[in-house]
Formats: sequence, C-alpha cells, structure tokens
Amino acid sequence: MDRIPILRMGNFLLVTIQIDLYDRLAINLETDLVNMVNKTQAKGVLIDISALSIVDSFMGRILGNIGDMARIMDAETVVVGMQPAVAITLVELGLELKGVHTALNVVKGMELLRLKIKDLDTGEEEDEEEEEIATNEDSTD
Repeated sequence: MDRIPILRMGNFLLVTIQIDLYDRLAINLETDLVNMVNKTQAKGVLIDISALSIVDSFMGRILGNIGDMARIMDAETVVVGMQPAVAITLVELGLELKGVHTALNVVKGMELLRLKIKDLDTGEEEDEEEEEIATNEDSTD
C-alpha cells in the first residue's frame, strides 16, 4: 500500500506530496499524520503541495481535516506551495481550509510555524503569570 513519507524536523512534521493523491492515499495521509503528531508530540505540521496541479473538493476537505485534527492535538498546520489554479479551485468550491495557515514556500512556511509556536508559548506564559498575579493578590487580601 502506498504511503506519503512524513519527516520529523525538530518539533515539526514535514510532508511533501510529490504525486497526485487518490482518495485512499489521501485518507492514509490524514490518518498517518494525526498518528505521527500524537506519537512525536509535534507542535507543527508543514504540508508542501507545490507538485499538485489539481486539488478536488475531497482533497481540500482532507487538508482542512488535517488542520482541525492537528489543532485539537495542540499543533499548527501550514500548507505551502499552492499553485494559483489550486487556490482558485478551492475558492470556487467554497473550501476555506479553516485551521490551516498558508505560505508561499517551505522556507516561509517554517518561519510561520516557528512564529505560531512562539506566539502560543508566549501566550501560555502570560496566562500563567496572570494566574500567579491573581493568586498573589488574593493572598494579600
């Protein structure tokens, strides 16, 4: 059975789709990616679709599902390398890819993932500091 390779790069997973995806392969990719996020506790998923000239509604939904599932598992998803025809098709089909960020290429995608992860880490620290301050204020009353 065919599989799309998933590479681990630090806290991120990198998927480069080099062939047109048929439905079973797309479903396998979705399952494999979610399992790898769980197994590696990855904080980001980067999917390079620059080799794809066509994305149908099913593949668009799969990309959106991957983003939603990854987010539930505390990971951000960035899709890179989208061809103009693919972007036009997704818009015409009404697929918004909620939960998925986009970037022009792999370099910009990795930068975006690092920024998103840093923002999440900073936000958590600020929340903890706010809780600490609130606790200290309560104890002084």
